[in-house]
Amino acid sequence: MTTSGQMFGQPRPTTPGVDEVHVLWTSEGMSCDGDSVSVTAAMQPSLEDVVLGLIPGLPRVHLHNKVLDASLGGDDFMRVFHQAANGQLDAPYVFVVEGSIPNEQINGDGYWTSMGDKAWAVVAAGTCVAYGGIHAMAGNPTGCMGLCDYLGWDFRSSAGIPIVNVPGCPVQPDNFMETLTWLLYQAAGLSPMIPLDDMHRPQWLFGKTVHEGCDRAGYYEQADFTSDYNSPKCQVKIGCWGPVVNCNVPKRGWMGGIGGCPNVGGICIGCTMPGFPDKFMPFMDEPSGGAQSSMLATPYGALIRRLRSITNHTVNAEPKWRHNRPELTTGYNPRWPR
Repeated sequence: MTTSGQMFGQPRPTTPGVDEVHVLWTSEGMSCDGDSVSVTAAMQPSLEDVVLGLIPGLPRVHLHNKVLDASLGGDDFMRVFHQAANGQLDAPYVFVVEGSIPNEQINGDGYWTSMGDKAWAVVAAGTCVAYGGIHAMAGNPTGCMGLCDYLGWDFRSSAGIPIVNVPGCPVQPDNFMETLTWLLYQAAGLSPMIPLDDMHRPQWLFGKTVHEGCDRAGYYEQADFTSDYNSPKCQVKIGCWGPVVNCNVPKRGWMGGIGGCPNVGGICIGCTMPGFPDKFMPFMDEPSGGAQSSMLATPYGALIRRLRSITNHTVNAEPKWRHNRPELTTGYNPRWPR
């Protein structure tokens, strides 16, 4: 099995472009439906724009999600899911899964995720289904896991696409919609294979750390740490994992570019990472390894902060020749004096 990000980023043949796609979205795993709710806040693009056909080049989209569906459920809602499972749909479908998956090997028979075998693409919406999340933490009684653990990390959809993980607890709305839009363009034959990293996340969204996009990063460089959640300074000492977590939320915000954990005074607890939550607990304690790195940064940062303070004092003033006195003191030396 190969999990190279470079491999996933290479164009490969897919099905010919289609003009109609179903999106079958199920949250029947161990889920709170928080990802479905979160995606309703997307703006780049919005779910409404995609479903209403307002995005140029996208195929027509039929969305089937129990939270967002206008029906009252029952046979009318489930019909398309049964058709998909039986291979009877009239168009390709993207299978979106939400919620971690219990281990069926210890809990009787089950194969509800088998629809992924026939899907044009399979998308894991949120950390629970991507990697197991809260339900899969140590001591859980279900042995639950993420979709890649259940179907296999080498799983490929009918179009030859790996499982696409869009983690987050909940998923950041624009991250999900941007990923879905890429896949829809790919279905239409207008984009190459979606580029994924080793953990099957979209590379362009999760290729940087929280720290690299954080407004507080400059304080870390100067070892200017806070012990108070009301401070705008770096929060590493009070539990922020931003320097090592792959996530773009500080850069992107949450809704309309506004919000995002460190942007509003919250620490990063690593909710987009495969090891969440176990490897990031206890929350609000200084991260393991953080004490050593911040200790090394302290003398350097203090020196840098002092030198910059001196420079700031120097440049934060106007030059002495700007005045309203009757003489010219700019240093101007006329070539031909009057």
